[in-house]
Amino acid sequence: MTAVPEPLSLPTSDWHEWLASRCDGLLEDARCLVSELKQDSGGSAGADVLMARWNDLNLALDNAFAVASLMSNVHPDEAVRSRGEKAEQDAHALLTDIGLDRELFDVLVAVDPEALDDAGRRVHSLALRDFRRAGVDQDEEVRSRLKELAERETAVGQEFSKNIRDDVRSIRVEPDTLAGLPADFVASHPAGEDGLVAVTTDYPDYVPFMTFCRDREARARLVLEFLNRAWPANDALLHELVALRREHALLLGYDGWPSYDAEVKMIGKGSAIPEFIDRITEASDTAARRDVDVLLQRLRQDHPEIESIDSVDKMYYGEVLRRENFDVDAQQVRSYFDFGKVRAGLLAVTGRLFDVEYVEVPDAPAWHADVATYDVVRGDRRLGRIHLDLHPRKGKYGHAAQFSLTPGIRDRQLAEGVLVCNFSRALMEHDHVVTLFHEFGHLVHHILAGGHEWARFSGVATEWDFVEAPSQMLEEWAWDADVLQSFATDANEVPIPAELVAKMRAANEFGKGLYARTQMFYAALSYTLHQNVPDDITATVRDLQRRYDVFSYVPGTHFHTSFGHLEGYGSGYYTYMWSLVIAKDLFSAFDRSDMFATEVAHRYRDRVLAPGGSRDAADLVADFLGRPYNFDAFEQWLEEV
Repeated sequence: MTAVPEPLSLPTSDWHEWLASRCDGLLEDARCLVSELKQDSGGSAGADVLMARWNDLNLALDNAFAVASLMSNVHPDEAVRSRGEKAEQDAHALLTDIGLDRELFDVLVAVDPEALDDAGRRVHSLALRDFRRAGVDQDEEVRSRLKELAERETAVGQEFSKNIRDDVRSIRVEPDTLAGLPADFVASHPAGEDGLVAVTTDYPDYVPFMTFCRDREARARLVLEFLNRAWPANDALLHELVALRREHALLLGYDGWPSYDAEVKMIGKGSAIPEFIDRITEASDTAARRDVDVLLQRLRQDHPEIESIDSVDKMYYGEVLRRENFDVDAQQVRSYFDFGKVRAGLLAVTGRLFDVEYVEVPDAPAWHADVATYDVVRGDRRLGRIHLDLHPRKGKYGHAAQFSLTPGIRDRQLAEGVLVCNFSRALMEHDHVVTLFHEFGHLVHHILAGGHEWARFSGVATEWDFVEAPSQMLEEWAWDADVLQSFATDANEVPIPAELVAKMRAANEFGKGLYARTQMFYAALSYTLHQNVPDDITATVRDLQRRYDVFSYVPGTHFHTSFGHLEGYGSGYYTYMWSLVIAKDLFSAFDRSDMFATEVAHRYRDRVLAPGGSRDAADLVADFLGRPYNFDAFEQWLEEV
């Protein structure tokens, strides 16, 4: 292979010491670079030299944040996870100090942008913007309070996420309650000494149970536990977090956190968020109400007394309708999705699409035996390294996400990313296959955009409301019959029939209005909590669910305490649907009859993924499509029956 930087050297033991040494060392490097920059306040070093130091400073911080965040979410040792959380806090504190350092700001202000190339000028402009958003130009009293707020926001956000991660709840049921569930699920859930079976709120338990369990009372019990994770502790934490963020924004002259947060996103301003939410709500209303009426009618065949449908019944009766109306039996479907075959198929599909090869590194050190490591190669050049951590365990991040291990910097540092999911080790639901493709989209974006000189541009560094679009578009390959038949085979190696995939697509199309409305409920909740900072969050959840969702509130539940996106996405959960609008537009450039057409696939790879954050997202999309993005493909998708 062509000589490129080596992967990060991970330890084979004593992860606690390695993590502490790496993070503390990186943060000390960052402090030294701050001092070096400030020593040249007269600008004698020259614009290129100063910006190179600024780049080194940002890379040191990015490296510290990456490994600290990853370890705090995945390491099996709680002491290591806690050390990662401390390192994150330390990094946030230093980042806050840097953002409020007037002397450092003055050094960058003195840099002549005309002495830089286009990329350097963009980095310089973004840096000055970030300084001003941090409050560097405020008086000392305000800057002091902003520092306090930022540190407390970090601590509260970490505790909020940790409570969700750690609060795995369960119910115990009679063995015959599992009647109707897949055979592999039943086999992996033997009765305990008390004769009962434990079913947890982890997704590999929750999703099959809520989809196939015929016992409505048991489903209701599990939903109650699932929607009450981290209650009541996270209710108080969320109150504090949104209040902190509001004070933070007001001190900087904004009318609330959404306006502050949206300023650096594609949407541009906070007031545009509810406008977007209402637009999607209106556009999806007909499809959503049509679909929920069908669901409710089927539910009332079994339970005539029920007047509305909620989380107790929506997954179960969604599966009933797929089976009865679309002739799609999820148990038959899942028989084609053996985890090992799906993982291999994912690598083959994305490798062909983006012209890369994944070479397994079986002896690579990792934090857990479940982790599989691959080098990402094109020709004789290693582009990056990926780590797949795909099964649940105690203390691990409970959802699905891509984490950075190292951002890629051309000729300096190899891009490494980690896929963190919680899938079955045996047969997978097709929904989980789609999720795997989605999250892998973030991972391949991180690797392909790892060839920049500037840390600011490396990886998934676009505006936050564009981040999901490439991953949402990659989901389309998990719905294509030809693609699925390349890896989805049953125990006898018979590929999934194209007719079954067509039925699966039709069944999935049935629920798209429901999906859009539920997403708008989530988006409205994230916006409203941050804009209005209500006293009673549970009441706000009920009110917003009544207004935006077509599924009703489950009495006695507190969804917001386990809605982890409120910590990371803040007021910006709308970004999922905003990105989906763009994803549908991006996919309109592809030919459904030739999903691997080289010209369009490589043009997409090179013009949308590889640039990372080097250009505004709207410009990346326009460059690929040959025009600005629009709503047409999304609205057409919503209207299709």
